[in-house]
Amino acid sequence: MSRFLAFALNVESAEEAKTLIKEYQNAYCDARHVCWAYMLGAAMTEYQLNDNGEPSGTAGKPILGQIRSHGVTDVLVIVVRYFGGIKLGTSGLITAYKEAARLALDDAGKREMHEMRSVRVEVPYVAADRVMRLIKENPDIEVFERDFGNVCTLGLRIRKDDSERIIGLMQSGEGVGITELD
Repeated sequence: MSRFLAFALNVESAEEAKTLIKEYQNAYCDARHVCWAYMLGAAMTEYQLNDNGEPSGTAGKPILGQIRSHGVTDVLVIVVRYFGGIKLGTSGLITAYKEAARLALDDAGKREMHEMRSVRVEVPYVAADRVMRLIKENPDIEVFERDFGNVCTLGLRIRKDDSERIIGLMQSGEGVGITELD
């Protein structure tokens, strides 16, 4: 009977995914097939898949289908098959690759990520306390730069889906300037 090994890995780019694919192909060079699919980006529009010698659509497509049904992105799923002497047929292969990918994704768990917006905020010292309090009250705001010269300048990463509200609150005071960095 065939043996399937499945791995779900976090990736941030196609280059990173391709590097990991090569590493797994080298590590499992004695396996008959090393099939994979990856999905990238918040819009989930960048993806690639590979059947690695299995009949077309029987490995990469079911793996990608599991990534989509789990609603995850920035992920690479690799399924390694050691052939066991019994042919599974098209439907058997689809079921086996789908189940292997599902188990890998279930086991990996999920980490919620958000698209971020980077801004530079210039705050006169009279408004600094109010802005700093706003930052402290919103733990999703990341301060990546601080400069306390003539004015207080902060580099911030703010969740994109909440950025208009946060920026509006910051600008409700006097003299606060916002510059887009992205």
